[in-house]
Amino acid sequence: MNGLPDINFKAVVFGAAIAAGFTLFGWQYWDWFYPFSAIGLLYAGYGQKNLTLGTILGALASTPIVILFLEGYMGQPSGYFITENGILVLTALILIVGALIGFVGAWTRKSREKAKAEFEKKQNIGKNKNKNKKNKKANVKKANEKTSYVDKIFKK
Repeated sequence: MNGLPDINFKAVVFGAAIAAGFTLFGWQYWDWFYPFSAIGLLYAGYGQKNLTLGTILGALASTPIVILFLEGYMGQPSGYFITENGILVLTALILIVGALIGFVGAWTRKSREKAKAEFEKKQNIGKNKNKNKKNKKANVKKANEKTSYVDKIFKK
């Protein structure tokens, strides 16, 4: 288990379900529901901790859309896309777009975490700067006391 990357499977599963759901709603009711399937792919990418995982799992979350395309839920292909090569090209395009949207979701998470860190840094500059440091030191002392107590127990 130590060799596996830290993957948020909940985000991938729910993202794929949202993408497939909006695709089915688009087929069943109105065509303008199709673009909203990107919300699921964004969520699948946003749930991951780095850009590479977000990209890969965004493509993985777009596989239900590929399956729905192959089953005919996105309309019947015409022209070049009737041939085997055309179907493979369209399948690859769906996976590439899913990877791109997953990358955008992961990039959004990364930039949001960076903005939150900058906001916290700005919050520490000001009136209660010393008060926050005292609270942090007290919390660190409490944590050290707990670990030293645990260490005493396990040394015996």
